[in-house]
Amino acid sequence: MELDWEEPELDILLSRQSWQVKGYYPYVPLLSKSQETGLVLNGVTGWIPASVPGGIHYDLYRAGYIPHPYRDQNSISCEWVENRWWMYKTVVHKPEHTGRKLELLFKGLDYKARVYMDGCLLGNHEGMFHPAVFDVTEHFRNQEMATLEVLLEHSPDEMHQIGITSRTVTQKSRFNYKWDFSTRLVNIGIWDDIILRVRDEYALDDIRIVTDAADGKGTIDVRTVVGQVEAGQACLMQEGYELIAECYDPDGILVERQSRPVNGAGDFRFLFQLDRPLLWHPNGHGEQPLYGLELQIVRQNMSIDKRSLKTGVRRLAYAMNRNSPEGAFPYTIVINGKKIYIRGVNLPPLDLMYGNVSEGSYEWLIYCLKKAHINLVRVWGGGIIEKEVFYQLCDRYGIMVWQEFIQSSSGLDNEPSKVPSFLDLLEKSAVHAIKSRRNHVSLAVWSGGNELTSAFNKPSTLEDPNLSMLQDLVRLHDPERMFLPTSASGPVEFITKEKGISHDVHGNWKYMGQDEHYELYGEADHLFHSEFGVDGMSSVKSIRKFFSESHLAPFSMDDNLVWRHHGEWWDTYERDKSFFGEPQNLSVYSECSQWIQAEGLRFILEANQRRKFENSGSIIWQANEPWPNVSCTNLIDYFGEGKMAYYWARKAFSPLHASLDYRQLNYGIGESFAGGVYVYSNDITGPVTVTAEVLNPQGLVLHRQQFTGDIPEEEALMIGELRFKPDDSYMDIYFIRLRAETVGCVSEENVYFFTTRNRLWYEPALTLEGVVLRIHAMGSWHEQSEADGENGGFVRLVKTFEVENTGTTVALHVRPEETTNGFWMEAEGAFETIFPGESRRMTIACVRKSGGGFLEEDRPQVDPAEPAVVFSHFAANVQSGAMAMSK
Repeated sequence: MELDWEEPELDILLSRQSWQVKGYYPYVPLLSKSQETGLVLNGVTGWIPASVPGGIHYDLYRAGYIPHPYRDQNSISCEWVENRWWMYKTVVHKPEHTGRKLELLFKGLDYKARVYMDGCLLGNHEGMFHPAVFDVTEHFRNQEMATLEVLLEHSPDEMHQIGITSRTVTQKSRFNYKWDFSTRLVNIGIWDDIILRVRDEYALDDIRIVTDAADGKGTIDVRTVVGQVEAGQACLMQEGYELIAECYDPDGILVERQSRPVNGAGDFRFLFQLDRPLLWHPNGHGEQPLYGLELQIVRQNMSIDKRSLKTGVRRLAYAMNRNSPEGAFPYTIVINGKKIYIRGVNLPPLDLMYGNVSEGSYEWLIYCLKKAHINLVRVWGGGIIEKEVFYQLCDRYGIMVWQEFIQSSSGLDNEPSKVPSFLDLLEKSAVHAIKSRRNHVSLAVWSGGNELTSAFNKPSTLEDPNLSMLQDLVRLHDPERMFLPTSASGPVEFITKEKGISHDVHGNWKYMGQDEHYELYGEADHLFHSEFGVDGMSSVKSIRKFFSESHLAPFSMDDNLVWRHHGEWWDTYERDKSFFGEPQNLSVYSECSQWIQAEGLRFILEANQRRKFENSGSIIWQANEPWPNVSCTNLIDYFGEGKMAYYWARKAFSPLHASLDYRQLNYGIGESFAGGVYVYSNDITGPVTVTAEVLNPQGLVLHRQQFTGDIPEEEALMIGELRFKPDDSYMDIYFIRLRAETVGCVSEENVYFFTTRNRLWYEPALTLEGVVLRIHAMGSWHEQSEADGENGGFVRLVKTFEVENTGTTVALHVRPEETTNGFWMEAEGAFETIFPGESRRMTIACVRKSGGGFLEEDRPQVDPAEPAVVFSHFAANVQSGAMAMSK
């Protein structure tokens, strides 16, 4: 029997209604009038429209008080903002249904606040990551509206990347105090939603969902606390209250309804048993069906509280690595009985102004991670506990989450803080994070923080009282999930060639050099690699958006302060010059820099996967950047553009992949080359053939070998050894191409670039003449969304192109670019090497930009009707090949 209840509006969103904000010098709003003159003390700004959720910098920019802080060095002239107090205000209307109690719930105040209603102080709050709740019942007893004011103090003093961790005193996001990938631009604002909550006699609280699956059966175990309104509210309890729990399958069909009588506050439990449940799997290992749950307290056909949630059914476990030493953590995640090799990325916040990030920006990033075969994100401890929408998207797209609590190293001292006030704030933040995020099926690991150490290169352990407290909180509130004290964890923090001492390690973050890079990563024996990277420049398309014309030329960061302001640690000038010579222009410099980033990163990923499951995974630093850098270790830049490293990592993480083991890039004439050929996959086992070819720039096959073998279930297969000796036919630059083939599956081509030179190794690539690209559009742009609807995401415009090289010379790194700037773009096939007479199909997917905050500025004034795509190849502007426009 279907039941219908009247459902009054119980949670009224106040965030997106009309708000204003005004700035003051510190403490001025508390005094209001001058003691000397009796006059009202004016602010440093007038009242201006405010973005809620949001951040004050974007509001000030829109009102003309500050220049665009992401351009050139403008952020320096905006640092006064963090030293002022900011008053937000709006009008709140009395809801039609008031219940017995009205509460104001602030999900994210940043950072220290006083909250007023009609001039009366409701209370004070400190902390970004736990909510502020105020009873406002009496304010609406005899009136229909009230003025709500939120006074935010200036930002507290806190450690940036270089500082003393043990003296940390706040639970405020630290990265925007200054980090290597961002400037100093300290956010102030209301960064998450505000809700006017109607409370009746009873209310749902502290919901916990645990799912499990085995032997064709599944369970969804739901527990909740029903709270009772305070006696001071003169509530006369009556009979007839019911708590109803409903479970829906992924198609929205009711599976089961259960109910319990409510006769007072207490704990309740519902257990749903499922036959042949649809199981949730990480990306690349199956689908992500989500079951719906609805909990309602009802009386006399009226709903007085309701929560709607989604969850996946799966079994979560952890396993020791193969040949794991004593004392190591079980770094291998096991889902539904299957070991999952981690293909991961680290996630800093999406923007310095994290309150302004749009749902569209979140979905674009998570969509790009799914397309790159990523199955885990580590939410980094120097940033934020992400907004709810982020975890919902990870559930939908199959991206597991490693969530760190908000602690991070500071260089001078990396020991977790023991300051009592800090520990109190940390506990509040941690408890709220655990209880509010534990019901997401994507959540896989908790960690105490980033790079916390007891001494140099010695990760902190659970003996640290700070971390022991966090472990106890996880055991109490989310005991099914693993807690790691910190990342990295184990005897040593940093990657090393020394054997037998590396568990989970970090590093390095630079290309280590033509020889050292390959020896270090090729010989290391760590169990897990949770942070590492290689730096590379952004595209010229992006650089033009935040640099003035005078800076649009190749510079070393030693010589140009604007470049240094947008990259600092990530100068690749000398590195790239050693490979290519002096950069001829900005475009060539960017392309060269991205090439070496992609080459260095690919080798690390492949080297780690060759030791699957002795090594249980790789987590790249970093997926994204929160402000536009000219150079950084990110895969996707601030404007949503995938770099060459994104596409090469995407290929290295593909479901079937063949890789080459080597220790240098230059093998001269007469020098023997011997490199192991490996193949690995997500789920494919059985017979496989790998073809290896050595080619010159004209596409002539100089050497060919074929290998056969059987892919084991939980290991990479060394299928053979590629051997040859370059002779005079090899020229300055030559290529090794690998392709793996199994029944019903062929891998993407994987091309490596070698040279017979002893210096300026890749310089010949700049002068390869004779490339002619012909582009054939296979149909028109058409709309497409995910096939299963529920996991659907946003609508994409899709088009496939045939890209043919009709010239006489290899076309390097052929890639598309969307030119209207009205769309985000990703491609099935980008930065591909196309030899003469060969072609590639590239399927382009474009999504209309919907970024928030300063990303709102990165859109044309008039939305284009459809994307426009051009294709180019490496150094096209210094070769005979020209950019090709799609038709």
